[in-house]
Amino acid sequence: MRTNTTDRKAYIITGPTSGIGLATAFEVAKHGTVVLVGRDREKLSKLEKALDQKGGRAVSVVCDLSDIASVRRAAAEIIALRLPIAGLLNNAGIMQMGVATKNALGWDMTFATNHLGPFALTEALLPHLPDGTNVVFIVSAVEDPERKPAVAFGFRGGRYISATASAHAEWQPGGSVKPGMDSYATSKQAILAATLAFARETPRLHFNAVEPGVNPTTGLGGDSAGAFVRFLQKSIMPLLVPLFMPFMKILSTPKRAGRVITKILTDTSGRTGVYYDEGGHPMQGSALVRDPKFQDRVVTETRALLMAVRG
Repeated sequence: MRTNTTDRKAYIITGPTSGIGLATAFEVAKHGTVVLVGRDREKLSKLEKALDQKGGRAVSVVCDLSDIASVRRAAAEIIALRLPIAGLLNNAGIMQMGVATKNALGWDMTFATNHLGPFALTEALLPHLPDGTNVVFIVSAVEDPERKPAVAFGFRGGRYISATASAHAEWQPGGSVKPGMDSYATSKQAILAATLAFARETPRLHFNAVEPGVNPTTGLGGDSAGAFVRFLQKSIMPLLVPLFMPFMKILSTPKRAGRVITKILTDTSGRTGVYYDEGGHPMQGSALVRDPKFQDRVVTETRALLMAVRG
């Protein structure tokens, strides 16, 4: 893997040790130093070595995105590195299909990891990001109640009431049979709304969002998916997905998603406030998420909730 030693830009990636984040880390390493942000120090060290063997360069920062105090410590550590940051990719995310878990503050783990953590990390880094930095959020079209493929899988769109209600796993009625689906869809709706609000608030930086497509091989559901499903994800799906991709546009693979995301993360065109689909083309979110009033409400409520957290 070649790196440009005369222009050592740096790119921050959360959740880089598996799935889409892992594939993106190897792609981004072709463009500069990668700041790997994840929970598992051992996995981060292993990835650092793998990137180094490919000719890349990386540094690791341990961070649990569901823990706001950990997020703030990680942000301070990243700032102290004094690297020429050119991009921030908020990729880390979880989807708990079974029994939902809570963080130390009693907050819904999915909402904390997918929305509150990335939001807090971004806001902590904003004053220190150079003009023109690309900030990219990985979102999901399941936030849209009119999205037919998502409805077919059992999603009923984001069920946002308020940031506080979401943190306490309270959703608008009429949602999915599985609360975990409402939690995931709402967390992605909230962070997409925040992305679009950030783009309007801070024009010196470029904020965009990406729907990476359906990646059946990533194991996003985690342990709640069950042993058999995890076996299918790791052993069978990688063989089947490429066969069906020409017929199902929403299907993707971590490698394909990584290439699309890297192109957006390293883009120098200055585009901002764009929501990209799995192929890197502009798309639209739900009617609610496109409403600037809703976007601003999500940001205001999220800031108020996070201000109450010490550490």
